[in-house]
This record gives sequence, structure tokens and C-alpha cells, in this order.
Amino acid sequence: MKTSHAVPLSVRRALSKLGQDLSVARRRRRIPMSLMAERVFISSRTLSRVERGDPGVSFGTYATVLFVLGMTDRLAELADPKADRLGLALEEEQLPKRVRSPRRGSVK
Repeated sequence: MKTSHAVPLSVRRALSKLGQDLSVARRRRRIPMSLMAERVFISSRTLSRVERGDPGVSFGTYATVLFVLGMTDRLAELADPKADRLGLALEEEQLPKRVRSPRRGSVK
């Protein structure tokens, strides 16, 4: 069974864009596919799959390609909690509507 069928369409589209972007970055740096594959320790065929955004390629391979291209900083920010709009909104919903002063004489 191919894994691409189990991958949501939005994820496949995002991986496809990532692959295209990695291809552009490699070509801008004038790095031939064979040299890039060698630097990443993968075959040229696997690099081709990366540049197509194949979801069957390991995340570690994508990360290593980013490293070789000097783009590791972007990888570190993928799931940054400070940029998690949904998580922040959910957290904000849990904030109390108001905060009361403690009652006098109450013991905790």
C-alpha cells in the first residue's frame, strides 16, 4: 500500500511545495543533483523524490537537505509554540473571565 493515499491532501500539497522550494534553493546555489545527494548521503533518486515532495521520504532526509542548504533555522521554527495560533487561542479561552481577591479570613 502506498503511503501517499493515507496522507491528507493539504499535507501532500505542502510537501510538494517544500520539494519545489528545495529544488529551487539547490539550483540557486548551483549544486548539481549528484553532489547534493552525496552531501546528504542519499541516492540521486531519493533526492529526486525529495524535490517532488514525496511523503514516503523520511523527515530526517528533508531535514538534512535543509541543513546542507543552510536552512536549518527554518526547521527549528516549524512547530514553535509562540507561532501556534490555534494553541494560543485555545489557551486564551481557558483564561478566567475575572480574577477575584482572596477573601479575608479564608485559609488555604
